[in-house]
Amino acid sequence: MSVVGEESGAVAPHESDEKAAVTLKPPAQRLYGRQRGHPLRDRQQRLMDEALPRIRFPEDKASDPKAAFDTRPEQVWLEVGFGGGEHVLSQIAMHPSVGYIASEVFENGLCSLLAPLFPSREEATSPVPPFLRLWNDDARLLLQHLPEASLDRMFLMFPDPWPKKRHAKRRFVHPGNLPFVARALKPGAIWRVASDDPTYQAWVEEVMGKQDFFETAPPALERPEGWPPTRYEAKAIRAGRQPMYWTFVRR
Repeated sequence: MSVVGEESGAVAPHESDEKAAVTLKPPAQRLYGRQRGHPLRDRQQRLMDEALPRIRFPEDKASDPKAAFDTRPEQVWLEVGFGGGEHVLSQIAMHPSVGYIASEVFENGLCSLLAPLFPSREEATSPVPPFLRLWNDDARLLLQHLPEASLDRMFLMFPDPWPKKRHAKRRFVHPGNLPFVARALKPGAIWRVASDDPTYQAWVEEVMGKQDFFETAPPALERPEGWPPTRYEAKAIRAGRQPMYWTFVRR
């Protein structure tokens, strides 16, 4: 799974990687790896061909993201890498009037979210959720084109840790990416980050401890109220890994 999608399973940390400096290299031009796993089945291909274009966030609305939804929402939230999509579905159910942009490049993950939204054989005709839009490209491209202070909340849930030192530049939490994130978030906006990987956890603590964009606090060790569970969190707990949950507030 890509760094812009939820992780498909944590990788054992490397001691030397945890000691790596956080400013050695700028972010990679492309943070993610492959965009497709197993070949798509017929139903998945229809979702990609017929459903995704109907719900995709239109690039020409990036300068006014609220205009991308059927009715202008009061708030716009962004999830960077939604993996299987269960966190997205829970959030839009709990906050039905929020304009929610869900970003993921991995095609199988996109299909996992599209499948419950569009009934089989109705991919081209069933109603599009009015306050949900998908972005199937690098989330940084969208962040760079959104207006300043246009997002009210952002989520990065269990990203691929890219645990090897040479892959650190692919991590979304990166000194070179923070200005884009901070620019798009309103003052007081919340950025939620969760990870179960020790290398990534140490990296988040180091990177966020050296920046001035966000107020920081120690991570919670139990999922806070209002944080929907994900399959990757459950997998981590079954494997004996300790998830950490951060809440960063834009200054």
